[in-house]
Amino acid sequence: MKNEAIILSKPNKPNRKRYFRRNRDLFILSLPALLFKLIFSYLPLIGLIVAFKKFRFDKGIFGSEWNGLDNFRFFFVSDNAWRVTRNTVLYNSGFILITLVCALLLALLLNEMSGKAVKFYQSALFLPYFLSWVVVGYIVLAFLEQDRGLLDHIWRLFGHEPINWYQEPDRWPYILNAVNLWKTLGFSTLVYYAGMIGIDPSYYEAAKIDGANRLQMIRKITLPLLTPLIVVLLIVAIGGMFRADFGLFYFIPNNSSFLYSTTDVIDTYVFRALRTVGDVGMSAAVGLYQSLVGFVLVIAANTIIKKSNSDHALW
Repeated sequence: MKNEAIILSKPNKPNRKRYFRRNRDLFILSLPALLFKLIFSYLPLIGLIVAFKKFRFDKGIFGSEWNGLDNFRFFFVSDNAWRVTRNTVLYNSGFILITLVCALLLALLLNEMSGKAVKFYQSALFLPYFLSWVVVGYIVLAFLEQDRGLLDHIWRLFGHEPINWYQEPDRWPYILNAVNLWKTLGFSTLVYYAGMIGIDPSYYEAAKIDGANRLQMIRKITLPLLTPLIVVLLIVAIGGMFRADFGLFYFIPNNSSFLYSTTDVIDTYVFRALRTVGDVGMSAAVGLYQSLVGFVLVIAANTIIKKSNSDHALW
């Protein structure tokens, strides 16, 4: 116990060398992860100053002139700023709620199945998660392409005129929600299913002895014990609400200009602006704006949850 106390507690200055020697293997094992985090997460933060500069490639990051908040004004003064921000927030809100409900329902169903059936459904649900958005875009195109798409062939069988899906923006909120759910549902389901497996079976055995049925056990045991996991994933998802999945909104609508009113989000708008104008400072400013808003949303969500139930908060 004394040795464990020395290892786990914060060492005093005279014991730091001894503390390091005792935990040397742990420090060595954590070194690759620390280096990865340093190189890809912390060193790039230096580039945030580009958001406040009129960046020129010949002068570099530090040699370019400062221009204050002009890069931010480029985005917020634009007529499309409200539209892309609205689409980003509404789509992500829908993704969070729909995926949460559907993943929980599927996880509950998996929890009621036998071992062999669970393995099959796990593989079937998880397979779309490994497909890139480029591949998924071609799959959607095979269904929706005019004249040659599967849905148009089915539509003609019932005597209807074919639909030009890539020129009718009103239909795409439903299509994007369905495609995102199909691709990401398996991962979320397995996360919740893993949380259900970790619940002590003695709770269910005691409930059966007391005469509880399946729905009562789900309502009184499974969901309450799964609530901390749901809250953590919800807070993380809320933090990314201002960051849309670029692949989903770029490749699935096939970058059709007819659909921008309902499929254009902050990330795709900035990508096209960067490709057309070549303003690196503007893209850096929008990225910083997204990160700051995401940080505020995480703090706000955690604060609200902490006030309602401090045990479920992240900190």
